[in-house]
Amino acid sequence: MWEVQPADVDGWLVAARKRGTGPQTRGQMAQAVYRFYAFVETRYGAWVLEAMGRPVVCPVDEFNRPRRLARVGVRIPPSAQEVDSLFTAWRFHLPGLRGTAFLSAARDYVAASLWRRLGLRINETVQLRVGDWYPGSGIYGVLHVRCGKGARGSGPRERLVPAIDGTDRLLAWWLTEVRPQFGDEPAGGQAVLLPSRQHTLQGGRRPACAETLRDGLAQTVAQWLPDWTGRLTPHPLRHFCASHLYARGVGLEVVGALLGHRWLSTTAQYVHVPAERIERCWQQANDRLTGRLLGPGP
Repeated sequence: MWEVQPADVDGWLVAARKRGTGPQTRGQMAQAVYRFYAFVETRYGAWVLEAMGRPVVCPVDEFNRPRRLARVGVRIPPSAQEVDSLFTAWRFHLPGLRGTAFLSAARDYVAASLWRRLGLRINETVQLRVGDWYPGSGIYGVLHVRCGKGARGSGPRERLVPAIDGTDRLLAWWLTEVRPQFGDEPAGGQAVLLPSRQHTLQGGRRPACAETLRDGLAQTVAQWLPDWTGRLTPHPLRHFCASHLYARGVGLEVVGALLGHRWLSTTAQYVHVPAERIERCWQQANDRLTGRLLGPGP
């Protein structure tokens, strides 16, 4: 532990970045190391110095200090009214487009709708294929998420996501009216669900990359929900999905299963309860207590 150097932490974080780990997660990694060394130094620093002849020095230098996490902030999603107005304007704008502009805008709309309605991660979205959609399963149909995020490098964690909240109608429209216009239909459902304009060597379409879908959402937000420009990205829409479902009475366990969480504590961080709901629940609890105290006796 006392032999770890700042260069070791730098290499560890760089390797995580190359694996696709996001900046917030890398900040949390640095924070975990920083807190661990702070604990050891406070509790056992004198013992380590006496036993090993060297002090405990935190290897997280000033460039990787966890204070950078403060810049990320809490991902508070927009309200349901704001999200509805954004997607309504987006949907009504699509018929006025033509050619590749329409195909790209419709694809970005479908991707953002999956983030909003099902809470999919962006990396899960770009790897979906046409054959991952099973319209005959369950009540609404099921989307097979093959590349779900695994915990601590455990590899992809698959899950089946019911197409709730109108997702079944959205995918039916996309796959019957829009997706065929991209002009590739490999056998076996191996065509990517959300294609780009580029072709593979085999003649199929390449999947739209994450940055392309991010940009599509960002441009639409700037046009139809300007107050959220630069703030409403795919991940806050995932938070919106969790909060919206929870506000409608869906339990945390069900929300966590939909989002692909292993622990309820993780799901709880995604649910943002409006202050007015807290006040309403508090008032209802007081009314119930008053009713019991003032109710008729036995």
